[in-house]
Amino acid sequence: MRSAEEVRSGDMFRLTSAASVQFARPILFNVTSAGPSLTSEDWVWLDGYELDVVGKAVAHRSVFVQLAGLQLLSRSPD
Repeated sequence: MRSAEEVRSGDMFRLTSAASVQFARPILFNVTSAGPSLTSEDWVWLDGYELDVVGKAVAHRSVFVQLAGLQLLSRSPD
């Protein structure tokens, strides 16, 4: 990912420590919305749901992550 505008509602990511140190244990994350950081073009705010191993939402979260560290698992259909 190069910019916050590339992240769409419905995208699913694997978030690891490459995205932010808060993810020492990787999680699956389904995006509901994305917004740019006011301080850095390399970071983005994501709102969405942490998913369990079968894809069920287990927690609503807002996370601050590095775009370069996002691991796209599935893209939302256009």
